[in-house]
Amino acid sequence: MAHFPKISLAVKKRAAKIKVLLMDVDGTMTDGSVTLLSQADGSALEIKTFDAHDGQGLTLGQTAGLRTGCITGRESPALLRRAHEMKMEFVYMKQPVKMPAYEEILRKAGVAEFAVAYIGDDLPDIPLMRRAGLAIAVGDAVPEVKEAAHYTTRALAGHGAVREAIELILRSQGIWEEMIDKARA
Repeated sequence: MAHFPKISLAVKKRAAKIKVLLMDVDGTMTDGSVTLLSQADGSALEIKTFDAHDGQGLTLGQTAGLRTGCITGRESPALLRRAHEMKMEFVYMKQPVKMPAYEEILRKAGVAEFAVAYIGDDLPDIPLMRRAGLAIAVGDAVPEVKEAAHYTTRALAGHGAVREAIELILRSQGIWEEMIDKARA
């Protein structure tokens, strides 16, 4: 992992066991901005920006057999569209408390917690990070999340952090080079 920071053997061992990758959305898949566009009728359209490198990472992960999903407190048609484009299996919106969704995903996926990675950025993510086999903080996460993480990405939220996490997992599983040959647009 030449371009990665030095990664401990313990983190590599955790990453090698991952079968399900879950993440927060705002501040993880996006840069955390919530852009609202006022409409003449008094309503507002929400605009979210997703990173293409993160998308390629999710596609590579899916090709490698990684099951993916997100748990977020907000409801967003833009997120739902992106999640479907990325073939995310687990999409939980309007989850002010994330643990019930996390536990339901564990049951549906039929995996133990050591096989789950979770990417987060803010305080509501910490309870899940404490239980996940691999806890990942995005580069601009709050200090408490970085402290709870096994790994913190160099990349910032919405700018390749998800891709970096997936690359860490696939490299640790020894299949990164194989996945490069299977990359698709």
